[in-house]
Amino acid sequence: MNNRFLKTVTDLGWFDAVLYGVARICRNSPLRLHRYYFVAQRVASTPSRAGWGRAIRVRAVSVLADIPWGYPRPRDVLAERFRQGGHSLAAWRGDELAGFLWYQFGAYREDEVRVRYCLASPHSAWDYDVFVQPHLRLGPTFAKLWEEAHFRLHARGVRWTCSRISAFNPDSLRSHARLGAVRLGSATSVTLGRWQCMFATQAPYFHVSFSAGSIPQLRFDTDALEHAPRQESLCHPGRP
Repeated sequence: MNNRFLKTVTDLGWFDAVLYGVARICRNSPLRLHRYYFVAQRVASTPSRAGWGRAIRVRAVSVLADIPWGYPRPRDVLAERFRQGGHSLAAWRGDELAGFLWYQFGAYREDEVRVRYCLASPHSAWDYDVFVQPHLRLGPTFAKLWEEAHFRLHARGVRWTCSRISAFNPDSLRSHARLGAVRLGSATSVTLGRWQCMFATQAPYFHVSFSAGSIPQLRFDTDALEHAPRQESLCHPGRP
């Protein structure tokens, strides 16, 4: 057992480490494996680092034509996000795109696998695809994006923002844990061409589809978090 595998087990836990190994083996084949954790984070009403990162400017991006050259996502994916009603914020440092994040209300169809995430509460939103340029990840870009997003969400009466995190991304898991995110569930999908099989911790629990039109829906109700006596944090990744 080499040191790299031991570190993976430490970061992810045994269960997710094994699935991560399978996913890596499958990278050169038509078979794909994705595993996600679903989390919710309470929306803040005030910025946590007021005055920090004044060189970063955050602006809304509302149409595809406003997407700058060099944006690291395919145009067809971005067009589909806007078609679904997606909103985006872009952070700039001078003329450089420093990072961005996306959010939307009601429901969101996943980019990577066939699944639709539905939000039962009007006081919730879905955030996704938070990106910061690699050379700026130790700076204030991430904090400034979240600060602006929380201001906008709070103004619309949103109390919780939900998202999915790859179970194979320990840095993101730790980052969300530091922000106080609580876990809502998990799902694992295996795809081969048009065929897809999904296992999830909430209804429908198990779903098999053979065409692009067969899309499972996972429903999340953040209103239940308002009265929950104890919420599971992200401190213990790797559980099935």
